[in-house]
Amino acid sequence: MIWRIVFFFLITLPVLLVLALIQWLVLAFKFKNWNFVPILAHKLVCFNLGVKVRQIGKPASDKPTLLVSNHISWMDIPAIGSIVPISFVAKAEVGRWPIVGFLARLQKTIFVDRQKKTDTGRVANEMGERMSDGRAVVLFAEGTSDVGLHVLPFRSALVGGTQRAMENDHIEEMYIQPMVIAYTHLNGLPISAAERSKIAWIGDMGIEDNILDILSVGAKTTTIMFGEPITIKRGDDRKLATKQAEEKVREMLVANNRQMPLPPAHKG
Repeated sequence: MIWRIVFFFLITLPVLLVLALIQWLVLAFKFKNWNFVPILAHKLVCFNLGVKVRQIGKPASDKPTLLVSNHISWMDIPAIGSIVPISFVAKAEVGRWPIVGFLARLQKTIFVDRQKKTDTGRVANEMGERMSDGRAVVLFAEGTSDVGLHVLPFRSALVGGTQRAMENDHIEEMYIQPMVIAYTHLNGLPISAAERSKIAWIGDMGIEDNILDILSVGAKTTTIMFGEPITIKRGDDRKLATKQAEEKVREMLVANNRQMPLPPAHKG
């Protein structure tokens, strides 16, 4: 753990600050190909944390795409961000965190205040804008995080809001694509139920405690799998589409955790 902390302050943090400056310039001058900077930053964080990412499938790219996923740890974000250019939907508190909030804004993260029901419209419009620009958006649809053995019920409000945002951009169809994140191995061995508590960020656990737990364990293998996308139109039943995605994410999570034959992944 000590060397990871030293590496963070001597290498990771200074490099992240340099990359943040580069990203700020990229956004300020509105360069189109700005994705490589966040991906590089996330790869560095994963290396520092000892996270090895295994990717199965890929995000759809021929329609605006909303990736709906389970959520286990704040570590999900660098893991996902290290392999695909995406934008996240995050709770408003993240935007107020020192350094993290600043870096999140540079990746065009969309912040949602879950205490305000009226915030759904604004967030949906921002999600629609990102997807209209050809960038997939990740929504942790459970609305909270879990230990990684179960998938909690998905919330459909933002999915419905995104449908309404489609009208503003004259988009007839979009994808709801199931995505699962599963922590499967620790130091090369299948992870146990007890060890999952060292990774998951749940309950009243403070982020400082979660970070220390993650740094105290060894190399972690994370599988990120992209399922077949579900086409949804403006007038379709958002609750039905969300339920279908939830069931597919649950199927993929169980298969990855139990090392079972995997359901079909999206090949592009």
